Amino acid sequence: MEKSKYLDPNTLSKIGPLDVVTRQVVEGIRIGMHRSPVRGISTEFSAYRQYVPGDEVRHIDWKLYGRTNRYHLKLFDAETNFVANLLLDASSSMTFSSGNISKLEYAKYMAASLAYLVVDQRDSAGIGIFDGEMRQYVEPKSTLGILADMSRELEKVEPRPRTAIADILHEFAGRMTRRGMVMVFSDLLDNTDDFIKGINHLRFRGHNVTVFHILDPQEIEFPLNGVWRFEGLEDDGELITQPARIRKAYLEELEKFIDKIRGACIKSEADYVLCNTAEPIESTISSYLLQRTATAKVR
Repeated sequence: MEKSKYLDPNTLSKIGPLDVVTRQVVEGIRIGMHRSPVRGISTEFSAYRQYVPGDEVRHIDWKLYGRTNRYHLKLFDAETNFVANLLLDASSSMTFSSGNISKLEYAKYMAASLAYLVVDQRDSAGIGIFDGEMRQYVEPKSTLGILADMSRELEKVEPRPRTAIADILHEFAGRMTRRGMVMVFSDLLDNTDDFIKGINHLRFRGHNVTVFHILDPQEIEFPLNGVWRFEGLEDDGELITQPARIRKAYLEELEKFIDKIRGACIKSEADYVLCNTAEPIESTISSYLLQRTATAKVR
């Protein structure tokens, strides 16, 4: 896929308002995918849904079970339209940036672009903005006006400490009366075990979950030298050290952290996407859509 300079993370924030950037990103995705209909987001919902306890057994597709050894329900036409709730972490740690774009801004562009794609295929999208609690929630709609509403709320975000992702996920598991999709955009700097319980709760309720793990390239590679003073963005104090002396241990812990979350997502059949803010937005989204399409075909 050819990378547009306007979609490079280092220049995204210079283009203009969020809705303008979103259109640029979506256009880049369509060009990269040869302008074919972008149905990757809801492919799983177009014909089947995974069985969860409480569903009527008579709707199970036993032929599909014979091929996949997994229980899936046939969906009727009235059920194929789905609702996507996008949950954006706006805590202070998301403001970190080693370049020209922070994790928070990257997450905003991703969320707005995916919402655009959802609404464009006549499904409904809404957004929740949270830190230690839910700060704003825009109810899902399938009309184009929802995109302007979401953009306005994203533009007004004021980051605060701290993060409480697990509480938000449990709240949404109880709030969503109709099965749908939940997309989480966060650096996941919270209690990992509690976060995994929140994901499992959503999956148990039958929701399709995607975790977009947003990290800065310095967090991923830790390429620092000399003596640095690290200041916590969520009132965690400060640390003065030589990064080169702790790089190996840091990278090992990061790998364990990522593997634990990815493994939990795989186990619960949620999608996990590691997002490096140095990568073009349209490349990250396109890879995710292609991955979902391929997974749905296997199922």
